[in-house]
Amino acid sequence: MTIKIYSDGGARGNPGPSAFAVVVCKDNKIIHQHSEFIGINTNNVAEYRGLIYAAGYAIDSHEDDVEFIMDSKLAIEQMKGRYKVKAKSIVPLYLDAKAMTSGIRNVKFTHVRRSDPMITVADSLLNRKMDEHAGSSEK
Repeated sequence: MTIKIYSDGGARGNPGPSAFAVVVCKDNKIIHQHSEFIGINTNNVAEYRGLIYAAGYAIDSHEDDVEFIMDSKLAIEQMKGRYKVKAKSIVPLYLDAKAMTSGIRNVKFTHVRRSDPMITVADSLLNRKMDEHAGSSEK
């Protein structure tokens, strides 16, 4: 049974305050959600940090059939080997994600539109996390 892991990253400003979120689904049900504020970063760094968390979750859960789903065409195409990784800040994150996902028996990378329902959930989670951080830094 394939587990589907949706991840999204975002930054307010590029670079700016950033966060990522992951939504894990099995049998069309959400079984895990996680969001994390990751400081000042670019949107692409946040996207990769979400993918790395997702890969770690799959490994820790001993999943061997995983579909990673993102709205970042750049990250998906890089993971598929179709686009080169040019940004120096992304290279170590890409290498981590590649190494982690290579340990999963059956891996698929899928690009979806931002309007995908689970990407919308992930986007909401990461924006909530950025709002929480903005509120706590103003006090």
